[in-house]
Amino acid sequence: MKNEPSLIKELKQFEAIRQVVRIPEDHEIKIKVPQYLLKDEIVEVILIVRKRSNDFEQKISQLRDAMKDEIFLSDLKEISEDFKDCEFINFI
Repeated sequence: MKNEPSLIKELKQFEAIRQVVRIPEDHEIKIKVPQYLLKDEIVEVILIVRKRSNDFEQKISQLRDAMKDEIFLSDLKEISEDFKDCEFINFI
């Protein structure tokens, strides 16, 4: 396109290849590169790390909120009543 913004033209020159990996103990990640990429071709690698601390803090916050939730507490009490006559067997 003749009037295409320069950023769009530049982005069309890139290809994104996504791989999701866990960080190993040695903190080294191997990247599998498609065969069609030529040897010695230059690529740019960017690590995008999802922050987990916020997820953990959010879950703890939700647990704290559940302790004050009347409906949750009522359900928990009802379930507890359902199992009060059960015998628990230690399988360990």
